[in-house]
Amino acid sequence: MKGLILKVDCPDQHGIVAKIASYVADYAGNLVEFSQFTDAANDKFFARVEIDTSKLSVEVQDFIDGFKTLGKSLDATWHFRHQPYKMRTAVLVTKTDHCLNEILWRTKLGEMPIEITSIIGNRDVCQAIAEKAGIPFHHIEMDGDKKEAGFKQIRELLVEQKVELTVLARFMQILPDWFCQEFSGKIINIHHSFLPAFIGANPYRQAYERGVKFIGATCHYVTADLDAGPIIEQEVKRVQHFHTAKDLMRLGRDSERDAIARGIRYHVNDRTIIHNNRAIVFPD
Repeated sequence: MKGLILKVDCPDQHGIVAKIASYVADYAGNLVEFSQFTDAANDKFFARVEIDTSKLSVEVQDFIDGFKTLGKSLDATWHFRHQPYKMRTAVLVTKTDHCLNEILWRTKLGEMPIEITSIIGNRDVCQAIAEKAGIPFHHIEMDGDKKEAGFKQIRELLVEQKVELTVLARFMQILPDWFCQEFSGKIINIHHSFLPAFIGANPYRQAYERGVKFIGATCHYVTADLDAGPIIEQEVKRVQHFHTAKDLMRLGRDSERDAIARGIRYHVNDRTIIHNNRAIVFPD
């Protein structure tokens, strides 16, 4: 479907939905979806609006430009995206490949509108997977004192390839502050635990030793604060008393695949709005 996705946030006030709907109707647009959320505690309004523009009475760009008057009157921040659309995406990996394979599989099925520009690894373990998928693989040395130079190489690749989204698919490196700031809101990570619990190394061993009854994974935006960015999606599996630490790892991998797939899908379909340290998510 040819159309537009509008994301908007503004101070909560009377008649926002009616004003946006009226603007769309005035130009013969058709509202396909109108998802909204009001944060009463902070007096904020958020919305995702999907618009069919096939019978629009004006040019699409004129429709977009004309929204400025309404947007400013609402004291809003807004963003339009044309549909259909594929987001240019780079996937960063180390050794573990289950999240990478999940992304490749779902992309092949057409579930996620992304174009994978490259797979970048600080190890070459996943190179064969990239080559089989016909995607360029870049091995970046990052051991010891090569780490800073490695991140600069990754930055150059992202800029050169005009990457819009970077996915850390079990990329086992801590991103420097400058990298997080430059690509703020454009990096998604999958963390192999149910944040905020079990932060750091060996989360499944930590969980096993604590006798947890659920194990999970968290997909979140990356910030300079380690594993503390806005959470997009979480997945959880039930743990039984007879499960071993190895069983928890298996359940965790299942959780990671599901959480990262949904997290990417929500982001590329403009179903997320970052507000302070929270992600407002309009699920599909």
